[in-house]
Amino acid sequence: MARERLTVPSRGTLFYAQSGGVTAVINATASAVITAARARKLRVLAGRNGILGALREELIDTSHESAATIRALAHTPGGAFGSCRVKLKSLEDDRPKYERMLEVFRAHDVRWFLYNGGNDSADTALKVSRLAAEFGYPLTCIGVPKTVDNDLAVTDTCPGFGSAAKYTAVSVREAALDVIAMADTSTKVFVYEAMGRHAGWLAAAAGLAGRELDEAPHIILFPEREFDQAAFLAQVDATVARVGHCVVVASEGIRTADGRFVADAGGGKDAFGHTQLGGVAAWLAGRVKDALGHKVHWTLPDYLQRSARHLASATDLKQAQAVGKAAVEYALKGMNGTMPVIVRTSDAPYRWTVRPAPLEEIANHEKTMPDGFIREDGFGITDAARRYLEPLIRGEAPPPYGRDGLPKYVRLANRLVPQRLPPAGF
Repeated sequence: MARERLTVPSRGTLFYAQSGGVTAVINATASAVITAARARKLRVLAGRNGILGALREELIDTSHESAATIRALAHTPGGAFGSCRVKLKSLEDDRPKYERMLEVFRAHDVRWFLYNGGNDSADTALKVSRLAAEFGYPLTCIGVPKTVDNDLAVTDTCPGFGSAAKYTAVSVREAALDVIAMADTSTKVFVYEAMGRHAGWLAAAAGLAGRELDEAPHIILFPEREFDQAAFLAQVDATVARVGHCVVVASEGIRTADGRFVADAGGGKDAFGHTQLGGVAAWLAGRVKDALGHKVHWTLPDYLQRSARHLASATDLKQAQAVGKAAVEYALKGMNGTMPVIVRTSDAPYRWTVRPAPLEEIANHEKTMPDGFIREDGFGITDAARRYLEPLIRGEAPPPYGRDGLPKYVRLANRLVPQRLPPAGF
C-alpha cells in the first residue's frame, strides 16, 4: 500500500465487527449501533465472522435488514454476524494483514471502525488506528466493550457480564434446592463450574444465590487464590457434617501452587494464546468422591452461561445498548482510539453513566477480583462484592415467546456486498 494521504468522500461508511466469545446481549449492542447509524443516514457494513470479514472482504450490508429485524436483535443471543477468535500480532509481525484491512476499508469507503470485543479486540482497534494515521487514512477506531468475564480494565462492568452473572446466581440457587431435596439419601456434594480464566467474577456472582453462611454456594474457588486441595476437601467435609450437603462453585481458571491450571484440558492454546480449559468440576467431583466418599454430581454450563438470553439482566441489556449508541456518537465526533465505558456513580440507588476512555488504558490489561471482594478464608464473597455485583443482575428482560413456547429470535439475511479487491488468502 502506497503511503500517500488518501482523499475519501465525506459521506463514509461505518464498519462494525464482533469478536471472541459472544454474550447474551452483544446483539443488543449491534442493534443500538445500527439504529444510531441509521438515524444519521450512515451505511453500516458488518464483518462476517468478525475481523475475518475485513481481511477476506466479506462485508455484510445491514441495509437489507428491516427496522423490525434490527430491533429484534436486541433480544436475540449469539453473534448475528458471526464472531471469531483471531488475534493479530504486532504491526511489525502482522503488517500484511493490517495493510490488507486498510485496503478493504479504503475500497468500501469505511471511515469508522467499531470493534465489539474484549482486551485483545481493544488492542487490535488501537493498532489499526495507529496504522491508519501512519498512512494518512482518515479512520476513526472505537473499541466497544463486551465480555462475560468482566475483566476489562477501566469500565466498572462490562456488557455481557450482568446477564451471565444472573444466569449463574439463579442456576446455583435452583440447583441447591434440588440438592437439599436429595441430600439425605443421595447427592451430598454438587459442583458447578463457572467461566473465568484469570478473573473470578462469574464464580463470585454465584455468591449472590445465598446470603447466610449455610446457604449455597458454601464454597467458591477463585482463580485469584491458590487452590489447596487439602484445605478444599476439609471445607467440603466440614460443610456436609454441619449442613447436610455442600454446593461448590469453581472457576475454570483455578490453579495449583505451581501455577498449573487444574482444568487444563490438554487441548493446546487458542488464537489468543489461551490454554484450552474445561473439566474442573469433574476433576473436583472425583477428588471429593475418592477422598471423602460422598455422592457427587457436577455440571459444566459452558456456553449456556453466555447464551442464556431468556434470563438476561435488564441492567445488562440497557448498558449493552448504551455503549453501542455511544460508540457511534464517539466515532462521528472523531474520538479516535477510545472506548465507551460504564462509570458507576452510586451504589444505592444504583446509578451509572457512559464516558469515553483511551484504548491505551484498556488494551491488554486485565481486571481481576479485588482482595476486598474475596472472603478472608478464600471460599466466598464479602459484603463489598455483594454491593458491587447485586445491581448488575437486577431486572428482567425476557424475549417474546411464540405459541410453540419458544423464544422468537431472529436470523439475519447477512447479504454480502460485492468484492472489489483480489482475494488475499487470509
